[in-house]
Amino acid sequence: MIQQLFDLTGKVALITGGTHGIGMAIGKVLGQAGAKICVNDISEEKLQSCKAEYADAGVEVFTVMFNVTDEADVDRGISIIEKEVGEIDILVNNAGIIKRVPILDMPLSDFKLVLDVDLVAPLIVSKRVAPGMIAKRSGKIINMCSMMSIYGRNSVSAYAAAKGGLKLLTANMTCEWAKYNVQINGIGPGYIATSQTAAIRENNHPFNDLVMTRTPAGRWGEPEDVGNAALFLASKASDFVNGHILFVDGGILANFGYVKGENDL
Repeated sequence: MIQQLFDLTGKVALITGGTHGIGMAIGKVLGQAGAKICVNDISEEKLQSCKAEYADAGVEVFTVMFNVTDEADVDRGISIIEKEVGEIDILVNNAGIIKRVPILDMPLSDFKLVLDVDLVAPLIVSKRVAPGMIAKRSGKIINMCSMMSIYGRNSVSAYAAAKGGLKLLTANMTCEWAKYNVQINGIGPGYIATSQTAAIRENNHPFNDLVMTRTPAGRWGEPEDVGNAALFLASKASDFVNGHILFVDGGILANFGYVKGENDL
């Protein structure tokens, strides 16, 4: 049956940084599909506070604190998940940061930090869980890429470099692990309505005008839009989808040169 394609009952899913925003939206959707949801963060406060919001969505969440950029800490944290919940079937490499600083003004330490969190960490966590997936010939890895996996933008050089690298890391994971029935894909969110974008979504804000005029769908995305895409990539429905970046952007990449008024008929 079609419903069985998207049934994740009994699957263990780890969403890194899944205590808020898009990560939490993904956790809620996968949890409502039956998965056992595990999330990490480096903040114990966030780990505790997220439980109530997950519960409101009918999802029980297992939380563990570890740093995704620290290989030993990742091993410790995932070992706890394996002991308390089970071996990970679905990994969503969602934890990430951005520094909006022009290249000439960005300290090298900040550039390296963004690369560590957004590019090196997905490698560290994936290397920890992939051997188990390979051994059982089953697994799903979803890397949170970006529209900036394929284009640049002013003042986000480190983020774009990391997300561009993550796109090709996804491809290389596929080249090495797909033969073991492990599907590795990415999601490239467009402009999503989260607490982080609230200030720039106000009417008459220049960036809000840009998004609204250049997105063919005519709206900001909702976190659930990304969660739904993650459900597809985490389910049996995507068993022959591998090395793909699924852009959830309302069509903005297809129409990026569009400016309202210039092309209207």
